[in-house]
Order: sequence, then structure tokens, then C-alpha cells
Amino acid sequence: MNPSEFQHQLLAWFDQHGRKTLPWQNPITPYRVWLSETMLQQTQVTTVIPYFNAFVERFPDLASLAQASTDEVLQFWAGLGYYARARNLHKAAQIMAAQGGFPDSIAGLTALPGIGLSTAGAILSIAFNNSQPILDGNVKRVLSRYQAISGWPGSSQTSKQLWALSSQLTPIERVADYTQAIMDLGATVCTRSKPKCPSCPLQNSCQALLLGNVQAYPSPKPAKSQPVKQLIFLMLRNSFNEVLLEKRPPVGIWGSLWSLPEFEDTEAALAWCHSQQIRIGKHRLLATKRHTFSHFHLDFTPLLVEIENLTDNVMEAKQTLWYNIGLGNGVALAAPITQLLQQLHNEEDND
Repeated sequence: MNPSEFQHQLLAWFDQHGRKTLPWQNPITPYRVWLSETMLQQTQVTTVIPYFNAFVERFPDLASLAQASTDEVLQFWAGLGYYARARNLHKAAQIMAAQGGFPDSIAGLTALPGIGLSTAGAILSIAFNNSQPILDGNVKRVLSRYQAISGWPGSSQTSKQLWALSSQLTPIERVADYTQAIMDLGATVCTRSKPKCPSCPLQNSCQALLLGNVQAYPSPKPAKSQPVKQLIFLMLRNSFNEVLLEKRPPVGIWGSLWSLPEFEDTEAALAWCHSQQIRIGKHRLLATKRHTFSHFHLDFTPLLVEIENLTDNVMEAKQTLWYNIGLGNGVALAAPITQLLQQLHNEEDND
């Protein structure tokens, strides 16, 4: 199948079966495409939709996002994960607002924080109708199977092959529809598990299907054992049912979100309390929980400490706060912290 036949088959399928009512498709603007593509990185459409709707209600355009505080942006992102995406989104919005709007070139877009080649290609093709290839996870899977390209798509050699194929197949005309079509095909038909090959418009030319080994493509990421990190999360609670939170550094896991103080062990956590002249009352360890990041597992054990005196010794300007677990403070929390505080609140209600 030559490129024009590939395009024709894919677009004919899209006209009949493609997704055309996703929130970011009505209306289509560079801002909405950029936001959706950023949210959809490593995240499913069904998960993204409510976040996207809430986000654009609060930040309907580039100017409103650029003018917001980082804390507020992160608050609307909390729970979506991969928080560097939100921080980069905010930084890029500020840069573009200062420059007068969205760049209309690959070079201009990829110079912005958090925008790679595929995201830039999607913005240009969908919002500007500028013929540019893309290579997100769905497209990698479609093309790997279509040409039976072995090798992990994240490797430089395989990635180079896939980019060349994507460029070869991307049309000049109807490029916005084509880009949406190939993403839709990967998301709804050429899925990771249980692909619906009989419904695929490319089935007669799919090399993986002809080889009878669709599940072998794309090759999985080489196995690598995930290290496990263990921490104590200090839940310091005062008589007003407030828990001490601290703001994490802007880089690293949960960057700029509010979390609980962390310690290597229980002794270190209690020693820190003593160093802050905190009179410790009842204290107990809660059940250990695991949170998995892309490169390691975090096993954390909450240490709930009731304090008998109110103290401001632990308060540092803009870096710590007392958070009322019943009322909330409108701050951006890491998802596991939200769950812990909700658990604590539920226990209070049941007492």
C-alpha cells in the first residue's frame, strides 16, 4: 500500500468511525489542542476529559493560564500525575503570552518548555492545518504493526525508523483529519491488548497481522527492576484538626505540590519534633502504602502525631502551612496525600 492509499483508507475509516466530539475538538484552537495533547501524554482519554473540562473552565485561554499562580495551576492538575507537565505548561503559557501567541513553526514550538516534536506536530497539523508528522504512543503502535518494525519504540534506532515512516505517510491535504484519524485508530482499534484487527482499515497491508503475530509489536521496553524507596510521612496534627504540610521543591517528584514532611525512619521524625519544641502526645504508625512512579516504587508509612502545644516554630514563610483536613485550604496536593488526609478525616467522622 503506497502512502496515498494508506491515507485514503485511514481517512475513509475516520469519516465513518473517528472521534469528533471530544471536548478539545469543539472548538479547535491551538490552546485547546496543546492542552489536550499535554494532558494525554501517558494518560487515557477517559481520565483526561474531566480534568480538561475543569481546566478550561478556569483557564479558558492562554492569557488566563499565564496570569494564574503556579499553585492554582497545580491545584487543577492534582491527581493527573507527571506534574512537570503542568509546570511546563504554565511556563510555556507565560512565554507565549509575552510573545503574543502561539508560534506557527516546529522550531518555535519545540523551543517552549514541555513541547516535543510530536506535540508540536499535533498542534500545527490539527490547529494550523500545517502538514507535520506526529509520533505519540498510539501512532508508534499503529506504525510498528503496519510495517512490523521490531525494537522498542523508545530506542533511538527504532524511533528514527518510525519518524521516517510517519513523515512518509503524512498527507498535505486533510492533515488535521489524518492526524486525528491515526491517533483514533491506535486508541480504539489498534489497541495495546486485544486489538480489533477485523475492524481495521489497514488489515490487508498490516505486516504484523500477515505474520500472525500482532501482539509482538511494538517490542516492549527492556525489563528493568524498579528500586523501592521507603519513607516515613509525618502527619503532625494540632487541636484544630489541622495537619502540617510543606511545599515541595519546584523540581523532582510532586514538584511545587504540598505534601507531608518526609523522614528516613520514625526516630528521625520524632527527633525533628523535639528539635522544634513540639510536645508530642499520642502517636501511631498507620498502614504502609505504595505509590509507583515511572522509575521507582515509594513505600511510605504515615506517622500520625498529636501535638499538645501550638507552635509556629515549624512555620517557614510560604513553605509550610496548617491544613484543615475537614475544610481544606484550596492548595494543590499530591494524590497520595489527598487520600491520606481523606482517610484521616473519615476516621474522625466515624469516631
